[in-house]
Amino acid sequence: MTAELHTLTGAYALDAVSDVERAEFERHLGECAACRQEVAELRATGARLGVAAAVDPPPQLKLLVLADAARTRQLPPQLPVVRRLSRAKTWQVRVSLFGAAAAALVAVLLGVTATPAPVDSVLSAPDAAAIEGTGEGHATLVVSRSRHQAVLLASDLPALDAGHVYQVWLLGGGGARSAGLMTSEASQRMLVADLPADVDRIGITVEPAGGSAGPTTPAVTRISLV
Repeated sequence: MTAELHTLTGAYALDAVSDVERAEFERHLGECAACRQEVAELRATGARLGVAAAVDPPPQLKLLVLADAARTRQLPPQLPVVRRLSRAKTWQVRVSLFGAAAAALVAVLLGVTATPAPVDSVLSAPDAAAIEGTGEGHATLVVSRSRHQAVLLASDLPALDAGHVYQVWLLGGGGARSAGLMTSEASQRMLVADLPADVDRIGITVEPAGGSAGPTTPAVTRISLV
């Protein structure tokens, strides 16, 4: 039995043993200096590997995870897709949006650069609501009518060639107005825009590099605000 216990050093260091094995192995550690040293070395090596692999997350990671969590339900799908974020304070709002899929990233996200002021203003608004889009990729619009602003989070949109960009349009009674370009080459994009009262739809189209005065192609992603 003692010989078998010697083989548990790696699993014990990674906390990959059962409660029974842990209790038996810890009794063994009290008698085996070689195993105590090996466990200490394995834990130290794991810590060094973790630090060596650590990278600074991009500034937009936090909001992108919030958007993914907003559309990840822990219960069967429910309607409507427009969800009030909360009446709580800003940090409580953010935490409430994290689903189980994002829980593992909380420690990393706490170190991300502070959220830009316009984004923070929208997320902390008492009437903030997250609306999911339809079409290409994944899109979530966080809207605050009281602040007259919205944050658009888009991911997994098809890659474009150098001659084209994604352009975001505010659609409503006043026609189509450009909210800006999503020119990042990354698969995940973010845009903050003012939101006039007459806007009831958001569309994302593919336009020539530099953008267009008006939509020239059908929207690849659509979001309804009503």
